[in-house]
Formats: sequence, C-alpha cells, structure tokens
Amino acid sequence: MEFFTVSLLNGTVYGLLLFMVSAGLTLIFGMMGVLNFAHTSFYMVGAYLAYSLEKVIGFWPAIIVSPLIVGVLGALVERYLLRRVHRYGHGHQLLLTFGVSFIIAELIKLFYGNYPVNYRIPDSLSFSAFSVFGADYPFYRLLIGGTSILMFVLIYLLLTRTRVGIVVRSAIYKPRMVEALGHNVPMVFMGVFAVGAGLAGLAGAVAGAFYTTNPNMALELGVLVFVVVVVGGLGSLEGAMLASLLIGLISSFAVGIDYSLADLFGLFGAREWAESLGGLLTLKVSSLSATIPFLLMLLILLLRPSGLMGDRDA
Repeated sequence: MEFFTVSLLNGTVYGLLLFMVSAGLTLIFGMMGVLNFAHTSFYMVGAYLAYSLEKVIGFWPAIIVSPLIVGVLGALVERYLLRRVHRYGHGHQLLLTFGVSFIIAELIKLFYGNYPVNYRIPDSLSFSAFSVFGADYPFYRLLIGGTSILMFVLIYLLLTRTRVGIVVRSAIYKPRMVEALGHNVPMVFMGVFAVGAGLAGLAGAVAGAFYTTNPNMALELGVLVFVVVVVGGLGSLEGAMLASLLIGLISSFAVGIDYSLADLFGLFGAREWAESLGGLLTLKVSSLSATIPFLLMLLILLLRPSGLMGDRDA
C-alpha cells in the first residue's frame, strides 16, 4: 500500500511537470504547425533566469519575470528566424530550432559553467505538506502540480472562451479571412510562439528550484516531451495532459517493480528455462523504466497514429 500511494503521488506530480513543459510545445504545434526542437531550451533558460533574478529581486518576482523574458526571447526567435523558413516546411523549421537549442546550451555553459547551479527552494516553501507512512511529503511538489493544473485551466479557457482564442484558432484555418477582418496574422503567430516559450520558461522557473538546474536539463526532458506530444495527439492540449499523467504514473510505478518475465514464467514452473535463455526474459521492469514511455509511443503510433486525443483526419 505504501509503494502504491507514494508512486501514485510522485507519478502524478512528475506527469504534471511533463505537462507544464509540453503545454507550450502543444500550443505552438497546434496553433502554428511548428515542430520546435528548442522548446526545452526555453525551459532551461527560464530556470537559469529565475536563479539569477532570485538573488536580485527575490524568489516570487523571479518566478514572474523570468517567463516574461523567455516569452520575449521566443518572440524574437519567431520574428527573425522561424518566419523566414515557414514556407519551406517542417524540415527547415526542425533544423533551425535544433540549431537554436545548441546555441542556447552553449551560451548557458559559457555564462554559468558546465555544472549545476545552486538554485534551491526558499526556506519559506521548504516544509512538509503532509506525512505518507511516516515520511514527509514536500509542499513544493504540490505547488508544482497546482501550477500545472492552473496552467491547463487558463490555457483551455483562453482558447475556448475568449475573443483572443477565437482569433487565434481562426488564423489557423482561415488566415486570409482573419486578415480581411483587420487582424495581423503574423503578429498572432508571433504571440502564440511567445506564449508557448513563456510557458516553458515558467515550468523551468518553478521546477528548476526542486529538480537540478544544469546545462543538460533541456536534453534530459527534450525527447520525453516530444513523446508526450505524440502520445497525446499533436496539437491536443487535453491529450498532452492525459499523456503526461499516463507517462508520469507508468514511469513512477515501473521504477519500483523488481520483477522480470522470468518471475512470470516461474508461476508456471518455467523459471529455470526462462533464466537459461536470459536476455529480455531476465531484465527487471525497473531497469526498463526509462524505455517504457518510448514503447508506449511505438504502441500508440501503431494502433492510433493520431494519438490518444488527436484529430483522426489530421
């Protein structure tokens, strides 16, 4: 029971963190059709900016200001780089953002060094929310999860209940009509990209204080975030939330399972035969925990290429 409860809590919080990072990428692809390989680089920049600003203006102001700066950086990338290659398709966009991610990573190493920085949770937030089987559960984990849920609600309401959301969604399918009504479509797309980058920056600013802030943090989450977006369905915000929670829970439970297929065969008296074959039959689930999300993505692509909640006709 202890293993189930702790894994459930940790998996949910980790899944919500994945959503915080993937929400902006989902928004950018869903609204603009841009595969932004540099998205987790904006996540890393948000963490490092919050670390630097915290020393000057304090923790909470740094959490607010750093995503705004990252959003401005995203707007500049879209305006002066991405906009020039839109007409060439996804290949050029992917190569360009791939290059941007390398530049950002090298700049981080140049200014902060190739090692983790001391970005920590402030003492005022470093306390236990409750106890689980005698162990204290950090309040800051709940803060990360709450921030993610709030982000989901606000984005959903913005896109479905406001005039801004109507204009943005209309600009995707009927850009000429939107321009005829007096709206600047390139400016709308630049705003969407800026918001997506800013959301990644917010995720970095909040999560960077709890997890390690280091020059490899973008690489550590980069591939997994794309897995979330693919499993959930390209451009689907609800799908990204579902996929994030699913991957978070699967990863959390898998880490603590020390069983293999040989143990399963042992129920039928064939353990020695399975162990004699070795290979995958003797690998424990915990040793495969990092691979399971990719196996899930492969399964989803085979059975439902559009993702869990993606558009079948897209």
